[in-house]
Amino acid sequence: MGLDRYQSMRDFDRTQEPSGTTDPHLSDHERQGRPRFVVQEHHATSLHWDFRLERGGVLVSWAVPRGIPPDPRVNHLAVHTEDHPLSYYDFEGEIPKGEYGGGKVILWDQGTYREEKFSDREVMVVLDGQRARGRYVLFHTDAKNWMMHRMDPPEDPARELMPSDARPLDPVTAALPSDAGGWRFSVAWGGTRAAVAVDGGRCVARTSAGEEVTKRWPELGAFGRAVGALPVVFVGELVRPGPKAPATLFIEDITWLDGHSTAPLAFSDRRALLEGLELEGDAWKTAPLYDDGAVLLDAARAQGLAGVLAFRTAAPLEPPRLVPISSR
Repeated sequence: MGLDRYQSMRDFDRTQEPSGTTDPHLSDHERQGRPRFVVQEHHATSLHWDFRLERGGVLVSWAVPRGIPPDPRVNHLAVHTEDHPLSYYDFEGEIPKGEYGGGKVILWDQGTYREEKFSDREVMVVLDGQRARGRYVLFHTDAKNWMMHRMDPPEDPARELMPSDARPLDPVTAALPSDAGGWRFSVAWGGTRAAVAVDGGRCVARTSAGEEVTKRWPELGAFGRAVGALPVVFVGELVRPGPKAPATLFIEDITWLDGHSTAPLAFSDRRALLEGLELEGDAWKTAPLYDDGAVLLDAARAQGLAGVLAFRTAAPLEPPRLVPISSR
């Protein structure tokens, strides 16, 4: 395409994006037979990942809404976009609101690639990056739409597909545990308990009965974008304090993470994985845990909440205990 379309779509007095007017015809990498690729996480109106291949003095580009597929069992849509200048390879920053593609751009991966085929219908390359490695093919379907497919097996041979119908385990009503040292406690808010599956920055929330409730909680859109490319299934409680009040997702647990079920792990280990993600936002919180269930139950009673959830720290995935405020 060249850069005419790219340059016509941007006001370089407003955006920090490179214009490409002083770029060389070819980079040293391409001259030496080691063309580069870059993947940029783009928080525009719709979160996506921009996949760009250095070729012929430009970056040939696709927008991939769900990111680079890590598994050959799934294909991801890739929308062909305008060529970008070579200097875009290192671009990170905030594109101003109102400009084309307005939003934050983050470098997700960079590396080199080997071309095996490049035509108007099919592009086959071998990527050598920090995150994306192996043989990939992009094939044209219709108009600007292509599909991106990983041809190699997953780098992790034990990788599993994300469960398509993830659901939370309903709490079991019980008294406070007598062996309190083996348990951790959190507030039971009385909201909607759900498993929240995030894939490619998109959320699907389901109850234990299998009802999809995603559309009832628009706050999940921002939560998915915050999680980004990491495929993960959380369990938590969606709480709305009033009819028009914003909701909060209190995240309790992780049941599946980046290709693997975490169900066999002890609750304490699953929580360590969750806390390592540092998920704190205006509409989502990692649910705090407490050591003293009796004190927490008294506090929940004083605030008119539903009760307390008790999690056995050494246990694999199992239903938590629900200790209602009426139990003491």
